[in-house]
Amino acid sequence: MRTCLRNPVPEIADAARYLDAAVSAHAAGRSDIAEQLIRLADIPAIREWTESIWGKNSPYVLYRPVSEQRPISSSRQKLRMPFSAEKSQLHLRDGYHCRFCGIPVIRKEVRQRIMKALPSAVPWGPRNIERHAAFQAMWAQYDHVLPHSRGGTNNLDNLVLTCGPCNFGRMNYTLEEVGLADPRLREPIRSMWDGLERFQ
Repeated sequence: MRTCLRNPVPEIADAARYLDAAVSAHAAGRSDIAEQLIRLADIPAIREWTESIWGKNSPYVLYRPVSEQRPISSSRQKLRMPFSAEKSQLHLRDGYHCRFCGIPVIRKEVRQRIMKALPSAVPWGPRNIERHAAFQAMWAQYDHVLPHSRGGTNNLDNLVLTCGPCNFGRMNYTLEEVGLADPRLREPIRSMWDGLERFQ
């Protein structure tokens, strides 16, 4: 069983260092340096990694039929994203790393704060290709381990923090169908990464 759809490329760690340094530069009143560092984090290799996973034509999403396949459920709970308090609990439990591939993640709200303060540094167009590669890959998601469409609940024990590629790459497949190990059976990654939450 794989832990993730595709192992992260090393450039993601480089981008995380650039972004972390950018937040520190901004806090020190050096917005010019912060903008330069954020632009350095927009690395083509990260975009290629994201695009290789994200979407129905990914060579890394290897579907396989399973003996006890769960059908699309007609009696499922109403789909909803976690409330703010629940998201806080998920981040406290899971840290700021994807529970599948382990890359650092950034909440949408933090990205929006950075975009408001430094709009020219963070492209975010309507298409994936028009978005900042690192912010796109590191976009924090709240993923149903057993997909909602297959009967998974909105309970916190069925939700894990993931990056965008791992969440959107798996789509509505179960872990078994794409050969992924249950991330809840591994300890979350603990590091100094704070999801850039200190950005003001």
